[in-house]
Amino acid sequence: MAAVKKRNGGLKEVWRKFLVALKRRPQLIPMAVLVGAFLFYSLNLMYISDTTARIQGPGMGLAGFATMLFSMLSFMCFLNAFPYRKKPNIPMLALLFVMLGVVICSDVYYINAVLTAVNRAENPIVVTENTIYIMYAEWYLRIHIGILAAAIALTALLPVYSKWLRKIKTSIDVGDNGDLEAIDISGEA
Repeated sequence: MAAVKKRNGGLKEVWRKFLVALKRRPQLIPMAVLVGAFLFYSLNLMYISDTTARIQGPGMGLAGFATMLFSMLSFMCFLNAFPYRKKPNIPMLALLFVMLGVVICSDVYYINAVLTAVNRAENPIVVTENTIYIMYAEWYLRIHIGILAAAIALTALLPVYSKWLRKIKTSIDVGDNGDLEAIDISGEA
């Protein structure tokens, strides 16, 4: 029974420390979403690369390269936009939004190239069981755009929810037995 109480108390303490960390650095929330978007794109890059090799549309490889490059550069902009214990760096924040806009535009361009190749009048790319990765790439890019939109929204709304996070009570109530007056700290014997 004591082990269960200790574990529950330990989980509460871990949760409290997590909330304290979020209160101090609320920008970790949009950063986590940005990292999630990058991982999602990177882990599904096989479908995008296979689609680029199959369709070979103009600018498809460049769009995929721009998405990867600006995704990585946006991390540096994000880290420089929110220095520790300082006010946000507005020029870096603006550059972050521009880079994320370029990533979204590259994804939209790639999706349009896929849809054009699949729906063109002469010699369309037929999606079969062997080329289903084409539709997977298009679907994953739509999800990637959604995750990036969430990261942009979370970054833009950071001042709003950081105030809400500060209102969460994370202090520890220290027990008092009421005998503080009985302690003699004067040093007189």
